[in-house]
Amino acid sequence: MNRIYMDNAATTALRREVLDAMLPYMLDTYGNPSSIHAYGRDAKLAVDAARRQAAAVINASPDELYFTGGGTEADNMAIKGMAARLSGRGKHIITTAVEHHAVLHTCQQLERRGYEVTYLPVDEFGRITAKQVEDALRPDTILVSVMYANNEVGTVMPIADIGSVCRAHNVIFHTDAVQAVCHIPIDVKAECIDLLSMSAHKFHGPKGVGALYIRKGVALEPLLVGGAQERRRRAGTENVPGIVGMGAAAELAHSGMERDSELVRALRDRLTRGILERIPHVKLNGHPVERLPGNVNVSIQYIEGEAMLLMLDINGIAASSGSACTSGSLDPSHVLLAMGLPHEIAHGSLRLTLSEYNTESEVDRVIEVLEKAVDRLRAMSPIYNNQ
Repeated sequence: MNRIYMDNAATTALRREVLDAMLPYMLDTYGNPSSIHAYGRDAKLAVDAARRQAAAVINASPDELYFTGGGTEADNMAIKGMAARLSGRGKHIITTAVEHHAVLHTCQQLERRGYEVTYLPVDEFGRITAKQVEDALRPDTILVSVMYANNEVGTVMPIADIGSVCRAHNVIFHTDAVQAVCHIPIDVKAECIDLLSMSAHKFHGPKGVGALYIRKGVALEPLLVGGAQERRRRAGTENVPGIVGMGAAAELAHSGMERDSELVRALRDRLTRGILERIPHVKLNGHPVERLPGNVNVSIQYIEGEAMLLMLDINGIAASSGSACTSGSLDPSHVLLAMGLPHEIAHGSLRLTLSEYNTESEVDRVIEVLEKAVDRLRAMSPIYNNQ
C-alpha cells in the first residue's frame, strides 16, 4: 500500500538538497562558530550565509534575523522579550482567540505575572480586522501579536492593515508567520512588521531550528542568556547544520514559491471540490479565498474526527483532526470554537494539508477513501440514522 502524506501543516519532508547542504557541517566542518580558528571561521561563514538566505524571503536585512530553536521559541522570545523590555511603559497585550498555543500559552503565562491580555474574537472565517486592533489599543498597550496565517484552517489575516495601525500608534507588532513563510509572499517592511517568527520544518527544512526577525531599532530582553551568540539576543552554541539547512530550504522554497503555490492551490481546490460534492453534510472551515494554498479543513457532521483519522491511517493516509482527543482533551479545536462552530460539529473536523510533492492521483485516492470512511462511520452513528 502506497502511503499518502497530507499533514504538511504539522511538518514537511526534508528536501534532499537541504540534507546535502547540511551533511558537511555534521561530518567535516564541525567547528563552533564562536571559535577563532579555521574550523570556527568556516562554520561562522556558513551561518552568515544562511542568515542572508533566510532574511531574503521576508525582505529583511541579515542583521535583523536571529536564529532560534524553532517557531515556538521565536514566539516566546518575541512576546516575553517585549513584555519584559516595555513593562515600565505598560502591561497590556493584544492578540487573537485563534493563535497557536505557542502564543496563547505565552500570553496566559504573562497574565499570571500581572499582564493584561485582550483576545480579539474572530469572524466565521477565523479573521479579525485592523479596526478591531485599533479599537482595542490603550495607552498602556505594549504589543500586538497576530498570526499571519492560521495553522488549523489556513485563514490569512490582513497583516499589512494591522501593521499600519500599530505603526501609526507606535505599538510593536509581532506576527507568528510559521505557516506562511515561503508559502505566500511576505514583506516585513511593506507590511510594517516589527517582529516575525518562522520555522524551517514548515518549508522542507530540518526540525529544531527557526528564526525571529527583529526590526532594526527594536530592543527586547533575551529569552536565553549565558553567551554572546546571535549578537547577545539568543545565548547558546549555534546549531550550524540546522541553520545551514534552514537557509538552503528557505532559498529553494522561495525561488519556487510562485510555481509551487499554483500547483498546490490547484490540488487543494480539487480536494475541496471532491469532498464537498461527494460527501453530504460537510462544511469548509476557514476563509474561502484568503487562505493558505495547501490547507483544506472541513467539518463532517455526525462523526468524530478521531475515528476518521484512524480509518484514514489504516488506509495509509496521514492527516490531522480539529478534535484534540489525541492530546487527552475532550474539547475540540479552540480555533473552530472561536469561529462559532458548535462542539458537535467541531469534533468532526479534518485537516488535510498538501505540498508540491502531492499528486492529483493522491488527491483522488483520499477523496475515495474518505467517502467510504464517512459512510461506514455514519452507518454506526445513531444520531445520523435518526436525523
